[in-house]
Amino acid sequence: MSTPHAPYHPIIYVRGYAMSRGEIDETTADPFCGFNLGSTMYRAVPNKTDRPRKYVFESPVVRLASEYGYQDVYEDGYDIVDPEWEADSLGKPTDNKLGSRCIVIYRYYDAASSYLGNSKTPEIEDFAKGLSKLVARVRDLVCKNPENKIKPADFRCYLVAHSMGGLVCRAFLQNAALDTEKVVQHVDKFFTYATPHNGIDVLGQNIPSWLSVNDISNFDRDKRMPAYLDLAAAAKKHKRVDLIPEARFPSRRVFTLVGTNRLDYEAAAGMSRSFVGHGSDGLVKIENATLCGLDAKGNITDQCAKAFVYRAHSGYFGIVNSEEGYQNLARFLFGDVRVDLWLEIDDIRLPDKVQGEADAGRAVNALYQIEVVASPRGKLWYLTRRTTEEDSVACVAHANWKKDSSLYLSSVFLANRAKVNPRRKSLAYGMTLGVRVPDYEIEKRLWLNEHFEGGYLYRNALILEMVPPANEGDAWKVKYAWQDAGVSMADTEIAAKQLTSGRIEVSVPFDSSAVATNGKMKPTNPGIRGRLRFEIEGWNPDAAD
Repeated sequence: MSTPHAPYHPIIYVRGYAMSRGEIDETTADPFCGFNLGSTMYRAVPNKTDRPRKYVFESPVVRLASEYGYQDVYEDGYDIVDPEWEADSLGKPTDNKLGSRCIVIYRYYDAASSYLGNSKTPEIEDFAKGLSKLVARVRDLVCKNPENKIKPADFRCYLVAHSMGGLVCRAFLQNAALDTEKVVQHVDKFFTYATPHNGIDVLGQNIPSWLSVNDISNFDRDKRMPAYLDLAAAAKKHKRVDLIPEARFPSRRVFTLVGTNRLDYEAAAGMSRSFVGHGSDGLVKIENATLCGLDAKGNITDQCAKAFVYRAHSGYFGIVNSEEGYQNLARFLFGDVRVDLWLEIDDIRLPDKVQGEADAGRAVNALYQIEVVASPRGKLWYLTRRTTEEDSVACVAHANWKKDSSLYLSSVFLANRAKVNPRRKSLAYGMTLGVRVPDYEIEKRLWLNEHFEGGYLYRNALILEMVPPANEGDAWKVKYAWQDAGVSMADTEIAAKQLTSGRIEVSVPFDSSAVATNGKMKPTNPGIRGRLRFEIEGWNPDAAD
Protein backbone atom coordinates (compact mmCIF):
# COMPACT_ATOMS: atom_id res chain seq x y z
CA MET A 1 0.00 0.00 0.00
CA SER A 2 1.25 3.52 -0.79
CA THR A 3 2.10 5.94 2.01
CA PRO A 4 0.76 9.50 1.88
CA HIS A 5 4.33 10.80 1.46
CA ALA A 6 5.39 8.67 -1.52
CA PRO A 7 7.86 8.94 -3.14
CA TYR A 8 9.55 10.97 -0.36
CA HIS A 9 10.58 8.17 1.97
CA PRO A 10 13.42 8.27 4.52
CA ILE A 11 16.89 7.96 2.98
CA ILE A 12 19.48 5.84 4.76
CA TYR A 13 22.99 6.61 3.57
CA VAL A 14 25.72 3.96 3.89
CA ARG A 15 29.28 5.15 3.38
CA GLY A 16 32.18 3.33 1.79
CA TYR A 17 35.31 1.54 2.93
CA ALA A 18 37.80 3.12 5.33
CA MET A 19 41.14 1.33 5.17
CA SER A 20 43.29 2.69 8.00
CA ARG A 21 42.57 3.46 11.63
CA GLY A 22 43.05 7.13 10.80
CA GLU A 23 40.43 6.96 8.04
CA ILE A 24 38.00 5.21 10.38
CA ASP A 25 38.51 7.89 13.03
CA GLU A 26 38.09 10.64 10.41
CA THR A 27 34.84 9.02 9.30
CA THR A 28 33.60 8.85 12.87
CA ALA A 29 34.34 12.56 13.39
CA ASP A 30 32.14 13.50 10.41
CA PRO A 31 28.41 13.56 11.25
CA PHE A 32 27.46 12.76 7.65
CA CYS A 33 30.36 10.41 6.82
CA GLY A 34 31.16 12.28 3.61
CA PHE A 35 27.64 12.66 2.23
CA ASN A 36 27.76 16.35 3.18
CA LEU A 37 30.85 17.10 1.09
CA GLY A 38 30.39 19.23 -1.98
CA SER A 39 32.77 20.49 -4.62
CA THR A 40 33.63 23.80 -6.27
CA MET A 41 35.68 22.24 -9.04
CA TYR A 42 34.28 20.57 -12.13
CA ARG A 43 36.17 18.59 -14.74
CA ALA A 44 34.40 17.23 -17.81
CA VAL A 45 37.28 16.47 -20.16
CA PRO A 46 39.62 13.47 -20.25
CA ASN A 47 42.79 15.60 -20.16
CA LYS A 48 43.79 15.78 -16.50
CA THR A 49 46.20 18.67 -17.09
CA ASP A 50 43.46 21.04 -18.23
CA ARG A 51 42.41 23.63 -15.67
CA PRO A 52 39.11 22.63 -13.98
CA ARG A 53 36.15 24.90 -14.45
CA LYS A 54 34.58 26.39 -11.33
CA TYR A 55 31.22 24.81 -10.61
CA VAL A 56 29.59 24.90 -7.18
CA PHE A 57 27.94 21.68 -6.08
CA GLU A 58 26.67 22.07 -2.53
CA SER A 59 26.58 18.35 -1.60
CA PRO A 60 23.82 15.73 -1.72
CA VAL A 61 22.67 16.55 1.81
CA VAL A 62 22.20 20.25 1.09
CA ARG A 63 20.51 19.63 -2.25
CA LEU A 64 18.07 17.08 -0.83
CA ALA A 65 17.22 19.58 1.88
CA SER A 66 16.86 22.65 -0.33
CA GLU A 67 15.05 20.95 -3.23
CA TYR A 68 13.00 18.23 -1.54
CA GLY A 69 12.63 19.32 2.08
CA TYR A 70 14.72 16.55 3.63
CA GLN A 71 16.19 17.04 7.10
CA ASP A 72 18.88 15.34 9.14
CA VAL A 73 17.90 13.41 12.28
CA TYR A 74 20.37 14.84 14.79
CA GLU A 75 18.82 16.57 17.80
CA ASP A 76 20.76 18.19 20.66
CA GLY A 77 23.87 16.26 19.67
CA TYR A 78 22.20 12.86 19.59
CA ASP A 79 21.47 10.38 16.81
CA ILE A 80 18.23 8.40 16.56
CA VAL A 81 20.03 5.27 17.76
CA ASP A 82 20.93 6.99 21.04
CA PRO A 83 18.47 6.58 23.97
CA GLU A 84 18.81 10.32 24.71
CA TRP A 85 17.13 11.14 21.38
CA GLU A 86 13.75 10.15 22.85
CA ALA A 87 14.30 10.72 26.58
CA ASP A 88 16.57 13.11 28.51
CA SER A 89 18.84 12.22 31.42
CA LEU A 90 15.86 12.28 33.79
CA GLY A 91 13.87 9.93 31.62
CA LYS A 92 11.46 12.60 30.41
CA PRO A 93 10.35 12.49 26.75
CA THR A 94 12.19 14.96 24.49
CA ASP A 95 9.25 15.33 22.12
CA ASN A 96 11.60 14.73 19.20
CA LYS A 97 9.71 13.45 16.18
CA LEU A 98 11.00 11.87 13.01
CA GLY A 99 9.47 13.07 9.76
CA SER A 100 9.14 11.00 6.62
CA ARG A 101 11.57 13.23 4.70
CA CYS A 102 14.66 12.49 6.75
CA ILE A 103 18.28 11.61 5.97
CA VAL A 104 19.73 8.96 8.26
CA ILE A 105 23.46 8.20 8.25
CA TYR A 106 24.39 4.62 9.05
CA ARG A 107 27.48 5.17 11.20
CA TYR A 108 28.70 1.59 11.12
CA TYR A 109 32.33 2.54 11.70
CA ASP A 110 31.64 4.06 15.14
CA ALA A 111 32.24 0.70 16.82
CA ALA A 112 35.63 0.42 15.09
CA SER A 113 36.94 3.90 15.90
CA SER A 114 39.33 4.83 18.65
CA TYR A 115 37.02 7.73 19.55
CA LEU A 116 33.68 5.98 20.03
CA GLY A 117 34.54 2.30 19.82
CA ASN A 118 37.15 -0.25 20.76
CA SER A 119 39.42 0.14 17.72
CA LYS A 120 38.41 -3.29 16.45
CA THR A 121 36.63 -3.44 13.10
CA PRO A 122 33.58 -5.74 13.08
CA GLU A 123 32.92 -8.15 10.22
CA ILE A 124 30.81 -7.00 7.29
CA GLU A 125 28.13 -9.43 8.50
CA ASP A 126 27.88 -7.36 11.69
CA PHE A 127 27.52 -4.19 9.63
CA ALA A 128 24.63 -5.82 7.73
CA LYS A 129 22.90 -6.84 10.95
CA GLY A 130 23.29 -3.30 12.23
CA LEU A 131 21.66 -1.97 9.08
CA SER A 132 18.67 -4.25 9.66
CA LYS A 133 18.33 -2.81 13.16
CA LEU A 134 18.63 0.73 11.83
CA VAL A 135 15.85 0.22 9.25
CA ALA A 136 13.63 -1.14 12.04
CA ARG A 137 14.50 1.85 14.23
CA VAL A 138 13.64 4.35 11.50
CA ARG A 139 10.38 2.52 10.81
CA ASP A 140 9.38 2.60 14.46
CA LEU A 141 10.15 6.29 14.88
CA VAL A 142 8.46 7.35 11.64
CA CYS A 143 5.35 5.33 12.42
CA LYS A 144 5.29 6.61 16.01
CA ASN A 145 4.94 10.17 14.71
CA PRO A 146 1.15 10.65 14.18
CA GLU A 147 1.77 13.48 11.72
CA ASN A 148 3.22 10.98 9.23
CA LYS A 149 0.05 8.83 9.17
CA ILE A 150 2.07 5.74 8.23
CA LYS A 151 1.33 2.24 9.48
CA PRO A 152 4.30 -0.08 10.16
CA ALA A 153 3.28 -2.42 7.34
CA ASP A 154 3.25 0.48 4.86
CA PHE A 155 6.59 2.02 5.86
CA ARG A 156 9.19 2.34 3.07
CA CYS A 157 12.73 3.73 2.92
CA TYR A 158 15.60 4.11 0.46
CA LEU A 159 19.15 2.80 0.74
CA VAL A 160 21.85 4.98 -0.85
CA ALA A 161 25.38 3.63 -0.67
CA HIS A 162 28.91 4.46 -1.79
CA SER A 163 31.57 1.85 -2.56
CA MET A 164 31.70 -0.89 0.11
CA GLY A 165 28.52 0.56 1.61
CA GLY A 166 26.70 -1.05 -1.31
CA LEU A 167 28.06 -4.45 -0.26
CA VAL A 168 26.88 -3.84 3.31
CA CYS A 169 23.41 -3.11 1.91
CA ARG A 170 23.49 -6.17 -0.33
CA ALA A 171 24.50 -8.41 2.57
CA PHE A 172 21.45 -7.15 4.48
CA LEU A 173 19.12 -7.37 1.47
CA GLN A 174 20.29 -10.76 0.14
CA ASN A 175 21.26 -12.78 3.19
CA ALA A 176 18.17 -13.59 5.26
CA ALA A 177 20.32 -14.57 8.24
CA LEU A 178 21.70 -11.02 8.41
CA ASP A 179 18.30 -9.33 8.26
CA THR A 180 17.78 -9.95 11.96
CA GLU A 181 14.73 -7.66 12.20
CA LYS A 182 13.03 -9.04 9.05
CA VAL A 183 12.64 -5.61 7.50
CA VAL A 184 13.89 -6.11 3.93
CA GLN A 185 10.33 -5.60 2.65
CA HIS A 186 10.46 -1.99 3.87
CA VAL A 187 13.24 -1.03 1.43
CA ASP A 188 11.69 0.54 -1.66
CA LYS A 189 14.77 1.36 -3.77
CA PHE A 190 18.53 0.76 -3.61
CA PHE A 191 21.07 3.12 -5.23
CA THR A 192 24.83 2.55 -5.36
CA TYR A 193 27.70 4.86 -6.26
CA ALA A 194 30.82 3.04 -7.50
CA THR A 195 30.20 -0.16 -5.56
CA PRO A 196 32.51 -3.12 -6.39
CA HIS A 197 29.58 -5.50 -6.84
CA ASN A 198 31.87 -8.11 -8.39
CA GLY A 199 34.87 -7.40 -6.21
CA ILE A 200 38.05 -5.42 -6.80
CA ASP A 201 40.76 -6.38 -9.28
CA VAL A 202 44.38 -5.33 -8.91
CA LEU A 203 46.84 -5.97 -11.75
CA GLY A 204 44.16 -8.08 -13.42
CA GLN A 205 43.61 -10.36 -10.41
CA ASN A 206 40.85 -10.41 -7.83
CA ILE A 207 41.90 -9.77 -4.24
CA PRO A 208 42.61 -13.16 -2.61
CA SER A 209 40.60 -14.22 0.42
CA TRP A 210 43.75 -14.79 2.49
CA LEU A 211 44.61 -11.09 2.26
CA SER A 212 42.70 -10.06 5.37
CA VAL A 213 44.70 -6.96 6.35
CA ASN A 214 42.32 -4.04 6.94
CA ASP A 215 39.42 -6.23 5.80
CA ILE A 216 40.46 -6.04 2.13
CA SER A 217 39.24 -9.63 1.78
CA ASN A 218 35.69 -8.22 1.81
CA PHE A 219 36.25 -7.67 -1.93
CA ASP A 220 37.24 -11.28 -2.69
CA ARG A 221 34.61 -12.76 -5.02
CA ASP A 222 35.82 -16.35 -4.75
CA LYS A 223 35.14 -17.07 -1.07
CA ARG A 224 34.44 -14.05 1.09
CA MET A 225 31.76 -12.28 -0.96
CA PRO A 226 29.72 -15.41 -1.77
CA ALA A 227 29.61 -16.15 1.96
CA TYR A 228 28.21 -12.87 3.24
CA LEU A 229 26.03 -12.29 0.15
CA ASP A 230 24.54 -15.78 0.43
CA LEU A 231 25.55 -16.57 -3.16
CA ALA A 232 27.60 -19.74 -2.79
CA ALA A 233 25.64 -21.77 -5.34
CA ALA A 234 25.24 -18.90 -7.82
CA ALA A 235 28.92 -17.93 -7.57
CA LYS A 236 29.96 -21.51 -8.28
CA LYS A 237 27.64 -21.69 -11.28
CA HIS A 238 28.30 -18.29 -12.85
CA LYS A 239 31.81 -17.46 -11.54
CA ARG A 240 30.59 -14.01 -10.46
CA VAL A 241 28.85 -12.36 -7.51
CA ASP A 242 27.32 -9.24 -9.08
CA LEU A 243 23.93 -10.89 -8.66
CA ILE A 244 20.92 -10.02 -6.52
CA PRO A 245 18.19 -12.65 -5.99
CA GLU A 246 14.82 -11.43 -7.23
CA ALA A 247 13.09 -13.28 -4.40
CA ARG A 248 14.93 -11.14 -1.85
CA PHE A 249 14.92 -7.80 -3.67
CA PRO A 250 13.65 -7.00 -7.19
CA SER A 251 16.36 -5.99 -9.66
CA ARG A 252 14.01 -3.34 -11.12
CA ARG A 253 14.38 -1.36 -7.88
CA VAL A 254 18.18 -1.12 -8.07
CA PHE A 255 20.31 1.55 -9.74
CA THR A 256 24.09 1.29 -10.14
CA LEU A 257 26.02 4.46 -10.98
CA VAL A 258 29.41 3.71 -12.52
CA GLY A 259 32.42 6.03 -12.41
CA THR A 260 34.79 6.07 -15.40
CA ASN A 261 37.51 8.60 -14.54
CA ARG A 262 40.50 6.87 -13.00
CA LEU A 263 42.86 9.82 -13.63
CA ASP A 264 41.42 11.94 -10.81
CA TYR A 265 41.61 9.23 -8.13
CA GLU A 266 44.48 10.18 -5.83
CA ALA A 267 44.30 7.40 -3.20
CA ALA A 268 47.66 5.86 -2.25
CA ALA A 269 49.47 8.69 -4.08
CA GLY A 270 47.89 7.58 -7.35
CA MET A 271 49.09 3.98 -7.09
CA SER A 272 45.54 2.62 -6.90
CA ARG A 273 44.58 3.94 -10.34
CA SER A 274 47.84 2.59 -11.75
CA PHE A 275 47.34 -0.92 -10.37
CA VAL A 276 43.62 -1.10 -11.13
CA GLY A 277 44.22 0.20 -14.64
CA HIS A 278 42.11 1.42 -17.54
CA GLY A 279 38.35 1.07 -17.61
CA SER A 280 37.86 2.01 -13.94
CA ASP A 281 37.12 4.87 -11.57
CA GLY A 282 40.58 4.47 -10.07
CA LEU A 283 39.55 1.68 -7.69
CA VAL A 284 36.61 -0.25 -9.16
CA LYS A 285 36.62 -1.68 -12.68
CA ILE A 286 33.63 -0.55 -14.75
CA GLU A 287 32.70 -4.17 -15.43
CA ASN A 288 32.53 -4.86 -11.67
CA ALA A 289 30.30 -1.91 -10.73
CA THR A 290 26.91 -3.14 -12.01
CA LEU A 291 24.37 -5.76 -10.92
CA CYS A 292 22.06 -8.36 -12.46
CA GLY A 293 19.02 -10.14 -11.09
CA LEU A 294 18.98 -13.85 -10.19
CA ASP A 295 15.81 -15.94 -10.41
CA ALA A 296 14.67 -18.79 -8.14
CA LYS A 297 16.33 -21.37 -10.41
CA GLY A 298 19.69 -19.65 -10.20
CA ASN A 299 19.52 -18.14 -13.70
CA ILE A 300 20.61 -14.59 -14.43
CA THR A 301 17.69 -12.29 -15.30
CA ASP A 302 17.71 -8.59 -16.16
CA GLN A 303 20.53 -6.14 -15.61
CA CYS A 304 19.79 -3.53 -12.99
CA ALA A 305 19.47 0.09 -14.11
CA LYS A 306 22.87 1.65 -14.74
CA ALA A 307 24.43 4.89 -15.90
CA PHE A 308 28.01 6.03 -16.46
CA VAL A 309 29.58 9.33 -15.38
CA TYR A 310 33.09 10.64 -15.96
CA ARG A 311 33.96 10.81 -12.29
CA ALA A 312 36.55 9.26 -10.00
CA HIS A 313 35.81 6.86 -7.13
CA SER A 314 36.06 9.69 -4.59
CA GLY A 315 37.77 13.04 -3.97
CA TYR A 316 37.08 16.54 -5.30
CA PHE A 317 36.20 15.07 -8.68
CA GLY A 318 34.45 12.09 -7.09
CA ILE A 319 31.22 10.43 -8.09
CA VAL A 320 29.28 11.16 -4.86
CA ASN A 321 29.89 14.91 -4.69
CA SER A 322 28.99 15.52 -8.33
CA GLU A 323 26.05 17.08 -10.14
CA GLU A 324 25.73 13.99 -12.36
CA GLY A 325 25.64 11.68 -9.36
CA TYR A 326 23.01 13.74 -7.57
CA GLN A 327 20.78 14.12 -10.62
CA ASN A 328 20.77 10.37 -11.25
CA LEU A 329 19.99 9.75 -7.57
CA ALA A 330 17.14 12.27 -7.35
CA ARG A 331 15.51 11.11 -10.58
CA PHE A 332 15.76 7.44 -9.63
CA LEU A 333 14.19 8.08 -6.22
CA PHE A 334 11.60 10.71 -7.14
CA GLY A 335 11.30 10.77 -10.95
CA ASP A 336 8.24 10.15 -13.12
CA VAL A 337 9.46 8.25 -16.20
CA ARG A 338 12.03 5.50 -16.67
CA VAL A 339 13.63 4.79 -20.06
CA ASP A 340 15.87 1.76 -20.59
CA LEU A 341 17.99 1.95 -23.74
CA TRP A 342 18.97 -1.07 -25.82
CA LEU A 343 20.99 -1.32 -29.02
CA GLU A 344 19.76 -4.00 -31.41
CA ILE A 345 22.19 -4.85 -34.22
CA ASP A 346 20.58 -6.23 -37.37
CA ASP A 347 23.59 -6.23 -39.68
CA ILE A 348 27.28 -5.33 -39.75
CA ARG A 349 28.92 -4.76 -43.13
CA LEU A 350 32.68 -5.16 -43.60
CA PRO A 351 34.78 -3.10 -46.02
CA ASP A 352 34.50 -4.68 -49.48
CA LYS A 353 38.11 -5.90 -49.52
CA VAL A 354 37.87 -7.27 -45.98
CA GLN A 355 34.64 -9.04 -46.89
CA GLY A 356 36.47 -10.58 -49.84
CA GLU A 357 39.12 -11.95 -47.49
CA ALA A 358 36.37 -13.36 -45.25
CA ASP A 359 34.68 -14.97 -48.28
CA ALA A 360 38.02 -16.56 -49.14
CA GLY A 361 38.05 -18.29 -45.77
CA ARG A 362 40.53 -16.07 -43.95
CA ALA A 363 39.89 -15.22 -40.29
CA VAL A 364 38.55 -11.70 -39.88
CA ASN A 365 38.07 -9.95 -36.56
CA ALA A 366 37.25 -6.49 -35.25
CA LEU A 367 36.08 -4.85 -32.01
CA TYR A 368 33.18 -2.42 -32.32
CA GLN A 369 33.15 0.31 -29.68
CA ILE A 370 29.70 1.74 -29.00
CA GLU A 371 29.41 5.20 -27.50
CA VAL A 372 26.33 6.84 -26.00
CA VAL A 373 25.79 10.08 -24.11
CA ALA A 374 22.40 11.30 -22.91
CA SER A 375 21.10 14.46 -21.26
CA PRO A 376 17.61 15.75 -20.40
CA ARG A 377 16.19 18.80 -22.11
CA GLY A 378 17.55 22.14 -20.92
CA LYS A 379 20.36 20.76 -18.71
CA LEU A 380 24.12 21.29 -18.92
CA TRP A 381 25.26 17.83 -17.84
CA TYR A 382 24.90 14.21 -18.92
CA LEU A 383 22.90 11.59 -17.07
CA THR A 384 25.01 8.92 -18.75
CA ARG A 385 28.25 9.20 -20.71
CA ARG A 386 30.12 6.37 -22.45
CA THR A 387 32.96 7.32 -24.79
CA THR A 388 36.01 5.64 -26.27
CA GLU A 389 38.52 8.12 -24.82
CA GLU A 390 37.15 7.45 -21.32
CA ASP A 391 37.28 3.63 -21.61
CA SER A 392 33.57 3.35 -20.88
CA VAL A 393 32.16 2.10 -24.19
CA ALA A 394 30.15 -1.06 -24.80
CA CYS A 395 32.11 -3.48 -26.96
CA VAL A 396 31.09 -6.16 -29.46
CA ALA A 397 33.53 -8.48 -31.25
CA HIS A 398 32.89 -9.12 -34.93
CA ALA A 399 33.09 -12.87 -34.40
CA ASN A 400 30.25 -12.72 -31.84
CA TRP A 401 28.04 -9.86 -32.98
CA LYS A 402 25.11 -12.06 -33.99
CA LYS A 403 25.16 -13.70 -30.58
CA ASP A 404 25.63 -10.36 -28.78
CA SER A 405 23.33 -8.37 -31.07
CA SER A 406 21.21 -6.99 -28.21
CA LEU A 407 23.05 -4.69 -25.81
CA TYR A 408 21.62 -2.89 -22.79
CA LEU A 409 23.39 0.48 -22.75
CA SER A 410 21.91 2.46 -19.84
CA SER A 411 18.81 3.85 -18.13
CA VAL A 412 17.58 7.43 -17.91
CA PHE A 413 15.07 8.69 -15.34
CA LEU A 414 13.14 11.88 -16.06
CA ALA A 415 11.22 14.15 -13.69
CA ASN A 416 8.30 16.52 -14.27
CA ARG A 417 9.55 18.64 -11.39
CA ALA A 418 12.79 19.41 -13.25
CA LYS A 419 11.18 20.65 -16.48
CA VAL A 420 12.53 23.87 -17.92
CA ASN A 421 8.99 24.72 -19.02
CA PRO A 422 6.55 23.34 -16.42
CA ARG A 423 3.58 23.91 -18.73
CA ARG A 424 4.93 21.50 -21.32
CA LYS A 425 3.24 18.09 -21.10
CA SER A 426 6.13 16.11 -22.54
CA LEU A 427 9.42 14.90 -21.11
CA ALA A 428 12.40 14.66 -23.45
CA TYR A 429 16.07 13.88 -23.61
CA GLY A 430 18.74 13.93 -26.26
CA MET A 431 21.34 11.29 -26.90
CA THR A 432 24.25 10.74 -29.25
CA LEU A 433 25.00 7.26 -30.57
CA GLY A 434 28.37 6.46 -32.06
CA VAL A 435 29.94 3.23 -33.34
CA ARG A 436 33.66 3.60 -33.97
CA VAL A 437 35.36 2.19 -37.06
CA PRO A 438 37.29 -0.76 -35.64
CA ASP A 439 40.82 -1.94 -36.30
CA TYR A 440 40.09 -4.76 -38.72
CA GLU A 441 42.34 -7.81 -38.48
CA ILE A 442 42.89 -10.45 -41.14
CA GLU A 443 44.58 -13.58 -39.84
CA LYS A 444 45.50 -11.55 -36.73
CA ARG A 445 47.25 -8.87 -38.82
CA LEU A 446 46.01 -5.28 -38.94
CA TRP A 447 44.34 -4.20 -42.16
CA LEU A 448 45.28 -0.53 -42.48
CA ASN A 449 44.19 0.12 -46.05
CA GLU A 450 41.58 2.93 -46.10
CA HIS A 451 41.76 3.22 -42.32
CA PHE A 452 41.35 6.65 -40.69
CA GLU A 453 41.85 6.67 -36.93
CA GLY A 454 38.88 7.95 -34.93
CA GLY A 455 36.33 7.43 -37.66
CA TYR A 456 32.77 6.26 -37.12
CA LEU A 457 30.72 3.56 -38.80
CA TYR A 458 27.73 5.50 -37.51
CA ARG A 459 27.29 8.67 -35.50
CA ASN A 460 24.16 10.73 -35.01
CA ALA A 461 22.16 12.49 -32.32
CA LEU A 462 18.55 11.74 -31.45
CA ILE A 463 15.84 13.56 -29.51
CA LEU A 464 13.18 11.40 -27.86
CA GLU A 465 10.04 13.10 -26.56
CA MET A 466 7.37 11.38 -24.48
CA VAL A 467 3.93 12.34 -23.21
CA PRO A 468 2.77 9.93 -20.47
CA PRO A 469 -0.91 8.93 -20.33
CA ALA A 470 -2.99 11.58 -18.59
CA ASN A 471 -5.60 9.06 -17.47
CA GLU A 472 -5.79 5.32 -16.97
CA GLY A 473 -6.40 3.66 -20.31
CA ASP A 474 -4.83 6.46 -22.35
CA ALA A 475 -1.87 5.68 -24.59
CA TRP A 476 1.69 6.98 -24.46
CA LYS A 477 2.66 9.45 -27.18
CA VAL A 478 6.28 9.12 -28.32
CA LYS A 479 8.08 11.09 -31.03
CA TYR A 480 11.69 11.28 -32.18
CA ALA A 481 14.00 13.11 -34.58
CA TRP A 482 17.51 12.33 -35.77
CA GLN A 483 19.60 15.48 -35.76
CA ASP A 484 21.86 14.67 -38.74
CA ALA A 485 23.69 17.88 -39.66
CA GLY A 486 21.41 20.30 -37.83
CA VAL A 487 18.96 20.66 -34.96
CA SER A 488 15.34 19.59 -35.25
CA MET A 489 12.58 18.93 -32.76
CA ALA A 490 10.99 15.51 -32.37
CA ASP A 491 8.30 15.23 -35.04
CA THR A 492 8.15 11.57 -36.09
CA GLU A 493 5.61 9.57 -34.10
CA ILE A 494 6.41 5.97 -33.12
CA ALA A 495 3.92 3.19 -32.62
CA ALA A 496 4.36 1.72 -29.16
CA LYS A 497 4.22 -1.96 -28.30
CA GLN A 498 2.64 -2.79 -24.95
CA LEU A 499 4.80 -4.88 -22.65
CA THR A 500 4.11 -6.39 -19.24
CA SER A 501 3.93 -4.41 -16.01
CA GLY A 502 2.74 -1.24 -17.71
CA ARG A 503 5.84 -0.77 -19.85
CA ILE A 504 5.86 0.12 -23.53
CA GLU A 505 8.50 -0.44 -26.20
CA VAL A 506 9.40 1.77 -29.14
CA SER A 507 12.15 1.26 -31.72
CA VAL A 508 14.03 3.81 -33.83
CA PRO A 509 15.91 2.40 -36.83
CA PHE A 510 19.36 3.54 -37.98
CA ASP A 511 21.74 2.62 -40.80
CA SER A 512 25.16 3.78 -41.94
CA SER A 513 24.58 5.68 -45.16
CA ALA A 514 25.98 8.31 -47.49
CA VAL A 515 24.67 10.54 -50.26
CA ALA A 516 24.86 8.81 -53.66
CA THR A 517 25.49 10.60 -56.96
CA ASN A 518 21.74 10.74 -57.56
CA GLY A 519 21.28 12.66 -54.33
CA LYS A 520 19.64 9.78 -52.45
CA MET A 521 20.97 8.02 -49.36
CA LYS A 522 22.59 4.63 -49.81
CA PRO A 523 24.03 2.11 -47.29
CA THR A 524 27.81 2.18 -46.91
CA ASN A 525 30.43 -0.52 -46.61
CA PRO A 526 31.68 -0.70 -43.94
CA GLY A 527 28.52 0.00 -42.01
CA ILE A 528 26.09 -1.03 -39.33
CA ARG A 529 22.31 -1.30 -39.33
CA GLY A 530 20.04 -1.72 -36.35
CA ARG A 531 17.55 -0.19 -33.96
CA LEU A 532 17.55 1.77 -30.76
CA ARG A 533 14.98 0.08 -28.56
CA PHE A 534 13.50 2.08 -25.71
CA GLU A 535 11.54 0.48 -22.89
CA ILE A 536 9.48 3.22 -21.24
CA GLU A 537 7.38 3.14 -18.10
CA GLY A 538 5.84 5.42 -15.53
CA TRP A 539 8.04 5.62 -12.44
CA ASN A 540 6.71 6.16 -8.91
CA PRO A 541 3.09 5.73 -10.00
CA ASP A 542 2.01 5.94 -6.34
CA ALA A 543 3.59 9.36 -5.86
CA ALA A 544 1.55 11.91 -3.98
CA ASP A 545 0.61 15.11 -5.79
